[in-house]
Amino acid sequence: MLERVAETIARYRMFERGHRVGVAVSGGADSVCLLEVLIRLASRWDLSLVVLHFDHQLRGEASRQDAQFVAELARRRGLPFHSGAADVADLARRSRDNLEQAARRARREFFLEFLRSGQLDRIALGHTRSDQAETVLFRLLRGSGTTGLAGIRPVTSEGFVRPLIEISREEIERFLTQEGLEWRLDHTNLDLRLARNRIRLELLPELRRRWNPAIEKVLAQTAVLAQEDEEYWEREIGRLAGELFTVKEGAWIVSAATLASLPRAVSRRLIRKAVASVGGSLRGWEFPHVEAILRLAESGTGSGCFKGPGVAVLRSLDWLRFAPAEAPSGEYRVAVEAPGSYRIGAMDLEIRLMLCEPGSPGSWSPGAALLDWERLRRPLELRNWQPGDKYRPVGHAGEVKLKDLFQKARIPLWERRKWPIMTSGRDIVWALRFGPAAEYAASAGSRSILAVEAVGVSAAEPGVTEAGANV
Repeated sequence: MLERVAETIARYRMFERGHRVGVAVSGGADSVCLLEVLIRLASRWDLSLVVLHFDHQLRGEASRQDAQFVAELARRRGLPFHSGAADVADLARRSRDNLEQAARRARREFFLEFLRSGQLDRIALGHTRSDQAETVLFRLLRGSGTTGLAGIRPVTSEGFVRPLIEISREEIERFLTQEGLEWRLDHTNLDLRLARNRIRLELLPELRRRWNPAIEKVLAQTAVLAQEDEEYWEREIGRLAGELFTVKEGAWIVSAATLASLPRAVSRRLIRKAVASVGGSLRGWEFPHVEAILRLAESGTGSGCFKGPGVAVLRSLDWLRFAPAEAPSGEYRVAVEAPGSYRIGAMDLEIRLMLCEPGSPGSWSPGAALLDWERLRRPLELRNWQPGDKYRPVGHAGEVKLKDLFQKARIPLWERRKWPIMTSGRDIVWALRFGPAAEYAASAGSRSILAVEAVGVSAAEPGVTEAGANV
């Protein structure tokens, strides 16, 4: 067994020479085996080992005895020992997670603190080939795609490693028995109310008897193949996402037509990439969610919305926008004076107001909007567009709704919400890109001119401007 574990460690480059490694020990057979094996292999990589134990406080006195068992094990082997604890049942109630999810999150956070602080370089976990097989089968039954079938990763980006991932649970117990090593039994592992226990104790034995004696090995090999596929796709999707998506203030924006034109194997993964990046994870996202977004991209209507767990996807004109489901409104309203400069942060835009005399060369840029200062009632106000806003821009015979101007200019919905306009009393006197109101525009007879200039991201690039604003 030692040589097989050493080969796994080397193949996946789990350790570098001199690494400080935290060994997660629950007291069960797998973790006791992990500790013993790493103690015997430590000299090959000059590893410094630390024993870590986390008490979930779910089994009363049995949990306390587990902690004492592991502490004594570390003492006998002369290794540093650190323990953590959390009331997982209470965490599950408050988070509305099941016990397994709450326990995993609390335990993971305990381990991550050692990695984030730099106290340890790696955390070794005792997952086995048997755990891998159970995970793959569990996810297959839930309808997971290849990402889910990749199962348990031997090495993660955070620094978790699993040296026993190619060793079966049966081999581990045989090794411990031969070496005369004791371990603790967790009787909750026999509780058939838990899905994973039913898979381990009922379904897998039945498949082994009636279908394939090597079912565990086959499922573990499936995970390896899926992992290799996913490693390729992660690199490729990362590259494509960088080319196709624009990221602004936590929102991901992509051309709907481009997304719809890609092979489904690519577009589905791009959607999952955007969702995970915006929402922080893919938790709760399943096949129907991704299909709904694909239908939104393929729709010819140019508008629509889909809300999934933690993420809202909005279709407007030619664009899809992935954003947190509870994104801030970005409304603003501020009195402005001239001269003055006002920044609209989420559009990366600065509105500059300048008072000028007619005919003054170089007083304003060619793109500035010019208003008759004497016709304007003060104070002026800069605010975001509101539904129903309308005015008569220069060159129009009558009032026009800004909504119609947006549609003609093909400006997406998420940019309209933050779109800056300036008012004098109840009248709109200027709007970004559409210019001054005809009745307030400077003319040959104007004696004093207010020049309004927008500096920053071009308003002529609706798919690129910021999707949120504050002044």
